[in-house]
Amino acid sequence: MQELGYLKETPSQTAGPYVHIGLTPNFCDITGVYDTDLGTQMVNDKTLGERITVSGRIFDGAGALVRDAVIEIWQADSTGLYNSPSEMRGTADPNFTGWGRCPTRAEDGVYSFETIKPGKVPFKDGRKMAPHITFWIVARGINIGLHTRMYFPEEQEANAADPILSRIEHRERVATLIATREGAKLSFDIYLQGPKETVFLDI
Repeated sequence: MQELGYLKETPSQTAGPYVHIGLTPNFCDITGVYDTDLGTQMVNDKTLGERITVSGRIFDGAGALVRDAVIEIWQADSTGLYNSPSEMRGTADPNFTGWGRCPTRAEDGVYSFETIKPGKVPFKDGRKMAPHITFWIVARGINIGLHTRMYFPEEQEANAADPILSRIEHRERVATLIATREGAKLSFDIYLQGPKETVFLDI
């Protein structure tokens, strides 16, 4: 009988503590790699749509701030189109990147993005999803980047019909994906573990 040569699993490694050096060198005072860190500017003075600021903090299971995380966001433009070669429904706003990257600040653990409120995009079955922003989080101690979403509190009707939010079994946890809003400023804190744990998506 021929012996099967099974391949051994490659050991995993967390993104930190050097994730900032590779992804945001200027933030770490390492100059000469990029003029500015990639993803720091999503909009310009010609970008269409409602301007918003999205900021927040990340907490670990003990309730302590995660001060060395890097967050990336992806979203549609104000009409619901993605700035992507795979976008076949139309042409996205050329003055909006649709993607941003920001590290948490060491002094207070805050991240912040200047962006626009996205439009609705279709789910795979054609139903419209509520306006949302997709988050990806990496930090020391996280083996695989975590995905979640931020939804808008003023979109109650769209949120109630959203194909993703409607799949969450424990309905009280839906609130972990809804930002709080004051004018053009939205606050979205992310909890990695614990009683307030944010809902993460398996993408």
